[in-house]
Amino acid sequence: MTHHGGRRTQAERDAITVEIGYALCSAAFAAAVVFGAVAGPALLFDLPDTPESLLLRAGLVLAPVLFAARVISVLLRFRSAAQPSQPGRTNPDS
Repeated sequence: MTHHGGRRTQAERDAITVEIGYALCSAAFAAAVVFGAVAGPALLFDLPDTPESLLLRAGLVLAPVLFAARVISVLLRFRSAAQPSQPGRTNPDS
């Protein structure tokens, strides 16, 4: 990260590992919440066949899309935040 093409330090590797773990866990939680909110009524209540299948399919489509979007957004934000805009400065606004 700071070595531009060189080897990463242990601290940098640890930071990447933690960020990947955070991205995966937060994405799984968000996807589960969305699936539960969308498909939950179909699973809890006795609905007619058409609304029930539509809610289940919508949940099955939205959950993986949200999972991927969350992982990508967290990792891209980490990558852009790791590099200061000006060499020698730690805060891009300084």
